[in-house]
Amino acid sequence: MIRGIVASSRPISWVNTAYPFAAAFLLAGGGVDWRLAVGAVFFLFPYNLLMYGINDVFDYESDLRNPRKGGIEGALLSRQSHKALLVACVACAVPFLVVLAAAGSMVANLVLAVSIFAVLAYSAPRLRFKERPGLDSLTSAVHFVSPAVYGWVLAGASVQPGQWLVFGAFLLWGMASHALGAIQDIIPDRQGGLSSIATALSARTTIWLVLAGYVLAGVLVVAGVQGIGRWASLLALPYVLNVLPHLGVSDASSGTVNRGWKRFLWINYLCGFLLTMLLIFSALFT
Repeated sequence: MIRGIVASSRPISWVNTAYPFAAAFLLAGGGVDWRLAVGAVFFLFPYNLLMYGINDVFDYESDLRNPRKGGIEGALLSRQSHKALLVACVACAVPFLVVLAAAGSMVANLVLAVSIFAVLAYSAPRLRFKERPGLDSLTSAVHFVSPAVYGWVLAGASVQPGQWLVFGAFLLWGMASHALGAIQDIIPDRQGGLSSIATALSARTTIWLVLAGYVLAGVLVVAGVQGIGRWASLLALPYVLNVLPHLGVSDASSGTVNRGWKRFLWINYLCGFLLTMLLIFSALFT
């Protein structure tokens, strides 16, 4: 059961939420303190368990039809395990949320509340933002951008126009990445009666929107960052190159985009490493 709970949290994606929080907190001048440690641990495991665990429970029927599920791209726990999984989601998240709420300002707590709401609203019954085309990609992007915004305001920094452009670029990256993942699931989603941006717009239209999202994200980084930091805009290129082979995809061949999705998972690690090196270089020589 413990192995299943950990698998449900998608360990390969932990860094995608913990890194933005920690990087933003440090860049905003928060320093290395207990808030950084608690927040990083929260966004590493409990946050991802809450996000993906709830998704695994309420997407169970469609996941049964999805050949991607059952590995690193998503756990497939038995129906009998769902109650234990939901209990684990709450038990792991609540203690961290209490501590972080006590440590944060009103603005920081508001951002944290929006972040948790987006996590719950994406998959939970009745809200089910993941089945509202367009809103599904936006909500998914908030899952990754909000830890960065939270880290920034928790450190006590104000959000200037440059930061808003960077956060906007991150939001576009998140929306494009979600839409890329949605394309590969068009067939199982339709079989399971689920809607998404990809089922609504078609694979071909969605893949071109993905490409535009990555390109525009790079443009916003150029507009929002000065000096050496502008080189970060080039990190959009691996994502653009990853999409290019799939521009001719159709609904019938949408499953082939899984190859691009698997590359995307590893591109995140490459770009995260390069971004870290750039931040270190910028801190040392500017």
